[in-house]
Amino acid sequence: MTLHVQEWGAGDRVAVLIHGLGNSSDSWWRVGPALADNGYRVVAVDLPGHGKSEPLAAYGAEALASSVVASVPRNPALAIGHSLGGLVLAHAVAELRPGIAVYEDPAFVVSSDPVVAEGFRAQKAWGIDDLEREHPRWDDTSRRHKLDALTAWDPTIVDHLGAFTSAPVDAPVVPSVLVLADPSRLIPPPFADALAARGFVVDVVPDSGHVIHLDDHDGFLAALARHGVVPARG
Repeated sequence: MTLHVQEWGAGDRVAVLIHGLGNSSDSWWRVGPALADNGYRVVAVDLPGHGKSEPLAAYGAEALASSVVASVPRNPALAIGHSLGGLVLAHAVAELRPGIAVYEDPAFVVSSDPVVAEGFRAQKAWGIDDLEREHPRWDDTSRRHKLDALTAWDPTIVDHLGAFTSAPVDAPVVPSVLVLADPSRLIPPPFADALAARGFVVDVVPDSGHVIHLDDHDGFLAALARHGVVPARG
């Protein structure tokens, strides 16, 4: 399956961006141009059933990863996956082979709790008031993009979440950085410590929510700069 992609920039280095559940490539509306300004050609996918990409009859982590690998250049300089996109990147990384993988508050283990699934499904009916309540630090553009993404999103993916294979993270395949929320509900400290012991670099953006790049865009870019992805700001 070939996915819809959105691109920014025309640099010699490629950056691949993978969004989270119920979002779209538009969620990178600030990160994409920022990376392009730093010499990247940025390729952001719409995962199956998200944005402008077609849905799947059956969803799974491996199927999502295969669709990403089929839709973006191999051996990019950088790949970033947020939340579910982090899980997808973990399944794709051995074949994609980026120079560096950045996992933004990744969902390395997906809950099989039906209450969690129904919570995600309920977001399909959210309006702007719900987004203002749930994401008070987002600006209006970010909320508008999220609302558009929820309108396009195929919520039947939540029926399959319980069968999603956990991330293969026994050891990093390529240089790998975890950029975590503060606190992170998906990668709590004991899990973060275990991943660090396996060779993953762990970074935390202080006082940030789950969607770090929308909660604290500057803090997210500063984390990328700490690991050589973009230059540090003077």
